[in-house]
Amino acid sequence: MAAGEPMIRLDRLTRRFGERTAVDALSLEVERGELFGLVGPDGAGKTTILRMLAGVLPPSDGDAVLAGAAVASDPEAVKRRTAYMSQRFGLYADLTVIENLGFYADLYRVPRSELKARLARLFEFSGLEPFRDRLAGKLSGGMKQKLGLSCALIHQPEILLLDEPTFGVDPVSRRDLWLIVHRMVADGATAVVATAYLDEAERFDRLALLHRGRALAVDTPRSLRAGLDGRVVEVAAGDPRRAREAARGLDGVAQAVAFGDRVRVVLDDADRDPGSLAEALAAEGIEGVRVRPAAASLEDVFIQRVAAAEADYETPSEATVHAEAP
Repeated sequence: MAAGEPMIRLDRLTRRFGERTAVDALSLEVERGELFGLVGPDGAGKTTILRMLAGVLPPSDGDAVLAGAAVASDPEAVKRRTAYMSQRFGLYADLTVIENLGFYADLYRVPRSELKARLARLFEFSGLEPFRDRLAGKLSGGMKQKLGLSCALIHQPEILLLDEPTFGVDPVSRRDLWLIVHRMVADGATAVVATAYLDEAERFDRLALLHRGRALAVDTPRSLRAGLDGRVVEVAAGDPRRAREAARGLDGVAQAVAFGDRVRVVLDDADRDPGSLAEALAAEGIEGVRVRPAAASLEDVFIQRVAAAEADYETPSEATVHAEAP
């Protein structure tokens, strides 16, 4: 791998399953030491992309090069350079925490002289030391995810490929998992993380917003938010549902989405006075309307980009992403 080259390069990477195209000629680059996100709903292609990058699923067309190794021609070389943590990482329920770690250390041929130091470091990250003798099958969901990540990291890979590592875990475990990932990136690893949670997307250095196997945009979270067309306001009303439906029928409203007990509205003119929206909603019979400016979010950006992309398809998509983790 030559100096200055990206750590990961996708060149029209494509995967088809029969007549369905799961990943559609995707091209992007990930720099060394970058925390990069693949963000999109179920069915957007995130898992398929990671499986191809990990060398466990061959591409139908195109290629990807990771640390100088091509997935199409040398997937075994790719596997030596990466740690791939799937949504259901292969822990052994009838082995203890330390036995699982030892098994993966043997699998990755970690030198015995280095194993003690590596285990100590992983226990420091994960907080699993007090549970080293507990069966993996008796761990909580969050602890299983931390053990799975620790097993994936035992061979100190250059590249981390993580498929929704925080899905279904409690908020404390989510925080702990992200601390581990950030620590590994700070130590020089390159990470590609798939998530459907847009609040997590704010953590990435850069991200790709994915829809139907294509990248709608690739940029930093800040640049994506700054590139939103229009102006975002937040509407409070006595009946938020009626306010949302009324707003969708008004001229100058690009999108209106319920968000808790509020309605987030994107006006198609960035210079439009929000007060005119309040007047228009009051004229529609909506009571207690209050409108205030709001900062653009990645959810606003995603919804706008999907709406634009859907013009290329014959049928509208019903795909949704999670604004918040459960």
